[in-house]
Amino acid sequence: MTAPGPEPDDAPGLEPGGSVLPGDTPPDAGQTSGLSHPQPMPSRAVPITVLVVLGVLVLGVAAFFVLRALDFFN
Repeated sequence: MTAPGPEPDDAPGLEPGGSVLPGDTPPDAGQTSGLSHPQPMPSRAVPITVLVVLGVLVLGVAAFFVLRALDFFN
């Protein structure tokens, strides 16, 4: 249950009809805060797999150029 809002005659800054003056803020309204359920933890498997694959590729390319510089493929 929520508490009833202020009476229009008692609320400061309201014009006839319920609108507010420019620059004024409307009265406080009820709001919902917090989470409705715990947020799931994202999986770490995909980022770790991507880093491992990139590391293997970088090491393979580096080994190729090192062996080529040593004239191993002649």
